Amino acid sequence: MYSIGEFSKITGLTVKTLRFYQEQGLLVPSQVDERTGYRYYAGNKIEAARIISELRKLEFTLAEIAQILSGQDDEAGILDHLERQKRMVTKKMRKHQAVARSLDQIIAKEREAQEAMENTDFEVEEKPLSSMLIAGVRMKGRYCDCGKGFAQIGKAFGRHICGKAFLLHYDTEYKENDADFEACMPIRKGISTEEVSVRALTGGRCAALLHRGPYEDLGRSYAKILDYMKQEGHTVETPTREIYIKGPGMIFKGNPQNYLTEIQMIFKL
Repeated sequence: MYSIGEFSKITGLTVKTLRFYQEQGLLVPSQVDERTGYRYYAGNKIEAARIISELRKLEFTLAEIAQILSGQDDEAGILDHLERQKRMVTKKMRKHQAVARSLDQIIAKEREAQEAMENTDFEVEEKPLSSMLIAGVRMKGRYCDCGKGFAQIGKAFGRHICGKAFLLHYDTEYKENDADFEACMPIRKGISTEEVSVRALTGGRCAALLHRGPYEDLGRSYAKILDYMKQEGHTVETPTREIYIKGPGMIFKGNPQNYLTEIQMIFKL
């Protein structure tokens, strides 16, 4: 057995620190003299004391160290437990590294989108929209499913299509899985089928804004055109429109940074 002073010298922990660790239940003396109150430590406490000291240098909390040492009565048990802790820490590090890489991608993407918005010369403009004959497929689901609607229109009216594909948005908010929208294309002539509705789409006066870039960045342009509508005192009428002037091709997707979409919002005069 070692006295607390001897144990202090061996472990490099002050007597004050050893007493504190005893109060915390972290490193309890092997024996305490009932008459004098002197504390004595067995040799198997040395390794635990050294490990506690090293873990404190690594900024482990006392609660974390207590958990590591709990139920470990010998050096081998403590070291085995530390091996398990090391594997857990390594696993967390890999996860944190993956998160860091994802954050790098998000930061780069956001900076790119901000710079694109700052450098664009596109501004909101008001213009008239004429009525036109359209073929449309009303859909309920995810926006990315619109391609199925465009494919149905192309199959039914391919040679009569006379303009860019567009979406009519009937919701006044973003919806992830149950959005109400209609995939449309202007056509020269045609009649409705079971899947595709043919009708005249009424025109009107609208605020329009060109957006250059990926579809997932459209929200920035929506903010810009909605700010304009509020400043001018215009009330947005649904459905709003997204005209896909330049987008992915049938085979090659192209560079999303070069996609060109026009947002149109009709308002009452």
